[in-house]
Amino acid sequence: MVKKINDISVIGAGYLGKQIIEKSLLYNYNIKVFDTNTRDLKQFIEEMRKKITEKKLKATITPYPSISEAVKEVDLVIEAVPEQLELKKEVFSEIEKEALPNTIIATNSSSIPVSKIEDAVKRKDKVINIHFYDLFRMPLADIMRGTQTSDETFEKGKKWLESIDITPLEVKKECYGFVMNRIWRAIKKDCLKIWAGGHADIETVDKAWKTFCQFFVNTNFGPFYFMDRIGLDVVYDIEMSYFKNSGIPDDKPPDKLKEMVERGEMGVKSGKGFYNYKIK
Repeated sequence: MVKKINDISVIGAGYLGKQIIEKSLLYNYNIKVFDTNTRDLKQFIEEMRKKITEKKLKATITPYPSISEAVKEVDLVIEAVPEQLELKKEVFSEIEKEALPNTIIATNSSSIPVSKIEDAVKRKDKVINIHFYDLFRMPLADIMRGTQTSDETFEKGKKWLESIDITPLEVKKECYGFVMNRIWRAIKKDCLKIWAGGHADIETVDKAWKTFCQFFVNTNFGPFYFMDRIGLDVVYDIEMSYFKNSGIPDDKPPDKLKEMVERGEMGVKSGKGFYNYKIK
């Protein structure tokens, strides 16, 4: 059984595929790669080998003419092909045929849960979603199980992400959009509504967003800590106001939030909310 991830195969060397490869090489992982665009891949390989030499890395990068050859004798395969379900299933099936029995198969899909792809393989305990954002400017990755993903597979995936200085965002229960994309969807959805409804111009929206983000960076707040500071009773009342105005079920705040308020868990002012606090 593979104890540690050392050798990685990346199937698809597009925008994110290249970043996954480069980031892994910088941390001395050996990379095997396949992509249908051989000319582009050749140029990229040359750039990476030059970087390996300049930085005196111990890693290697090797291109292969087929998926079956690229996935032999590796510990982890990352599929980074276009967002087409049937294509991803085909790729998973090809990986299954030649990869070692204990090789982990990950999809970098930004929208398709691995549970939709996993029927293409028998090793359902060794499949996982590892969805990267920009690996150098936003070093985050959602990590999510399939229907039968083992704890061992999940932990290996997490440790590998941490080893290349990527923060894993654990998804406890499968959902579309994972973590960061779902947060971003909520933001962009209302930004578009403000613009389309003529409520404010785009410059004003962008100004508000930039100032808001700067505040979060300077204070190191997260959304849940910020809600705790506001007061969860206040947050609940605000969300109920939006719900009463729209009448849309999706706008109704979760019952779990109401239950917290009823228990007196108001946030910072009560000593307990989403986090615990000391009351002076």
